Amino acid sequence: MLTSKQHELLVFIDQHLRKTGCSPSFEEMKDALDLRSKSGIHRLITALEERGFLRRHKHRARALEVVRLSEDLTPPEREIPRFAPNVIHGNFPGKFKAPKAANESALGNLGEAGSITLPLYGKIAAGLPIEALQDDHAAEIEVPVNLLGSGDHFALEVEGESMIEAGILNGDTVIIRRGETAENGQIIVALVDENEVTLKRLRRRGNSIALEPANVRFETKILPADRVKIQGRLVALLRKY
Repeated sequence: MLTSKQHELLVFIDQHLRKTGCSPSFEEMKDALDLRSKSGIHRLITALEERGFLRRHKHRARALEVVRLSEDLTPPEREIPRFAPNVIHGNFPGKFKAPKAANESALGNLGEAGSITLPLYGKIAAGLPIEALQDDHAAEIEVPVNLLGSGDHFALEVEGESMIEAGILNGDTVIIRRGETAENGQIIVALVDENEVTLKRLRRRGNSIALEPANVRFETKILPADRVKIQGRLVALLRKY
C-alpha cells in the first residue's frame, strides 16, 4: 500500500512520461509535490522501486520507467488550498486558570479585552498518536474571540513535527472547533480505535480514511473509516516566543 505522496509522485511521473516521452527531473518532481528538498524525492523513488512500481535504468539520465500503477488509492482529488494558520504572536492573554464548574459555559465568559476562556485538554501528538482526550480537564486558556466562529471550541498543545509544512510547530496551541464532520483536506483531531488521538489532514479514500501528515519524513496512515472518529477541526493556533 502506498502513501499519498508516493502515489502522487507515481502518477506525476506516469503523466510526464506519457506527455513528453521522458521522465521528469528531480527539480520538476520536487516542485510538483511541493517539497522543500530533492532528498525527499530520492526517498520516495527508492520506496517506489522497492515496492515494484518504478524501475530506474542505471547509467542513463532521467531514466525512470513506471512498471505499474497503484490500485490502492484513488487518483488525487482536486487541489485543496493549504491551511494558512492564523497565528497570534507575543503576549496574548495565556494564563492558565483553575477549571470552571461543569455547568458554566465558556462562550458566556468573555474577558474585558475581547478574549474567551476555552478548556485546554493538554498535548496532542502531531507525530505519533497519544492517549485519547478525557472529558475532564485541569486547565483553561484565554483566546482572542475574533479567532472563533459559532460552535463549541477547545484548545490543545501540539507535540511533534509531522505538521510543520502546514505551519504547525511543536509547542503551538491549536484551537479546535468541536464536531464530527469535516471536509476533505481540512486538518482535524482524529480519534483512532477509541483510544488514540492525533492531529492530521483528512483525506477520504472510498471506504478508507487517510490521516495525512504535513512533513515528508512521516508516513500517511490509511485506516478503515469505522476506526476513525472526527473530534473537531482546526480553526486557529497560538504561538508564544
